[in-house]
Amino acid sequence: MDTAARAREIIRRLRPLYPDLTPALHYVSAYQLLVATVLAAQCTDARVNLVTPAFFDRWPDPAALARADVATVEEVVRSTGFFRQKAKNLVAAAGRMVEHYGGAVPDTMEALTSLPGVARKTANIVLSNALGKHEGIAVDTHVRRLSFRLGLTSSDNPIIIEKDMMPLFDRKDWGDVNHLLVLHGRAVCKARKPLCDTCVLDAICPKKGL
Repeated sequence: MDTAARAREIIRRLRPLYPDLTPALHYVSAYQLLVATVLAAQCTDARVNLVTPAFFDRWPDPAALARADVATVEEVVRSTGFFRQKAKNLVAAAGRMVEHYGGAVPDTMEALTSLPGVARKTANIVLSNALGKHEGIAVDTHVRRLSFRLGLTSSDNPIIIEKDMMPLFDRKDWGDVNHLLVLHGRAVCKARKPLCDTCVLDAICPKKGL
């Protein structure tokens, strides 16, 4: 089985296991998902979901956040870790949205990644889930691990991994690929002790690095 065929089979086998392909982060708008995803760096989604209700009560849109005192934002997001940098980036990103994008979250990869603190992973998550646009595949720690083990890439660089994976899947599935690999990584293909004996991908997985 070549790599492209394996990629298609991976999607086919995983879909029935994980029918709910939505972010674990709570959000109702592109702005909320952007903020939540920035806060989720080096932090659990569950912790972020505890923090964001108070955050959005105080700063419900980019215009409000752009006027915020960074020190006050730091206190609200402190429990998510790296809070000083996150607060600084969020306020600066909001200011750029107000100045250049009419106070809205921009809807292109180029514009999103021009915002402080927003790299391709965050931009892909916002574009795919909140704006319905598939510009690439978000590569987080689970996607990085599984894409290598499954033989979809030989790199550990997220940018290269994304470039390797995009041609293997239909563009309409790029957002789903992230969700499926994240969910499978959490449930089965774990970092320290993957449950290969019970994995639906066992027969087609080259188990690189194991």
